[in-house]
Amino acid sequence: MMREGDYLELHELQQIIREGVEDAVPEEMWVRAEIASIQQRGNGHCYMELCQSGPSGPVAKVRAVIWRSQAPAVLGKFAAATGSPLQPGVSVIFEVRVNYSELYGLTLVVSDVDVEHTLGEAELRRRETLERLEKEGLIDLQKELALPDVPYRLAVISAPDAAGYGDFRRHLLENEYGFAFDVRLYPATMQGDGAPESIIASLDRVAAAQQPTISFDAVLILRGGGSTLDLACFDDYELCAAIARFPLPVFTAIGHDRDTHIADLVACEAVKTPTALADLFIDAVAREDERIQDLSHRLRMGLLACVSASEAALDKSLRIISLAMSGKISGGEQKLSELQSRILTFNPRKLLESGYTLVTDPSGKLLRSSKGLKSGDLIDLRFPDGTVNCTVNG
Repeated sequence: MMREGDYLELHELQQIIREGVEDAVPEEMWVRAEIASIQQRGNGHCYMELCQSGPSGPVAKVRAVIWRSQAPAVLGKFAAATGSPLQPGVSVIFEVRVNYSELYGLTLVVSDVDVEHTLGEAELRRRETLERLEKEGLIDLQKELALPDVPYRLAVISAPDAAGYGDFRRHLLENEYGFAFDVRLYPATMQGDGAPESIIASLDRVAAAQQPTISFDAVLILRGGGSTLDLACFDDYELCAAIARFPLPVFTAIGHDRDTHIADLVACEAVKTPTALADLFIDAVAREDERIQDLSHRLRMGLLACVSASEAALDKSLRIISLAMSGKISGGEQKLSELQSRILTFNPRKLLESGYTLVTDPSGKLLRSSKGLKSGDLIDLRFPDGTVNCTVNG
């Protein structure tokens, strides 16, 4: 039978562990870990669970706390540097003091955070992604694609309730020229760990919607401003590779002027805001409209010049024809005058007036000789003042 003194009370064991822990780690130290969960209570304390993962899963977990007295400084420092609050999935380096409580067990008490580490981790992953894309020849693949002359069928990937998407639609569809655009939304998560997978799924839906009779001219990925960590998903390799390999031109409008993401680098073209992207397409259609109007003006002027030249040529031809016809008419009139003169000269009536007489048979046929006439034939003698009917006596 176990006798008293052969075992320890739980509290005694915890005291031994606490003394051992405090002796082993007597001072504050810096520890790197990933935030598994975080919760800020109403009393001002911030409770977290930190973890470290290995190839096969978690290898270490521990509770951590930022007391109310330190929380504003630590949380504010991180948010000011990264533009985002502490959140699950973020890799951090905390300055901690090891605390062991007989009641609550091991806890790391956080007093400071190294923001450069978090930013550096993101930048390192970004650099690795960029090098991989360059090695695979994907950086400039989208640059080989071009928009049609009139790009008006647009597939938009964005969060449906995002302010940036609303600004884009208003700016594009209410343009001053009255140009019409066909805009179709493919909703996606636009921040956080699930964003790359969600955006890739939307790209797949756009590709599946392509048909011979209905096809999009471009794909637009819209996301308004956000923190560095919020927008880190746009440096994801899988997402950037999907954009680079997409068969249609992909345009991005992610973040503000200070942000440039790998998704921007692999896209066909990138602008800083959704309204700037709307302007890009409005300007593209406006340039084509101006070109068409210029061609129309040039065609109209060319036609007018052709008509004017034709009218001048016709006027010249008419003048030539008129002169030619005038010459022919003049010559004809002269010939007619000559004929009239000859007719007047050889007019039988005029001959009769000169003392000649015309002899005809009763039918009016002119008799030029006496041959053939015999006694009893009837003949007519025509004088200037009349006709005498006669009978041949011999």
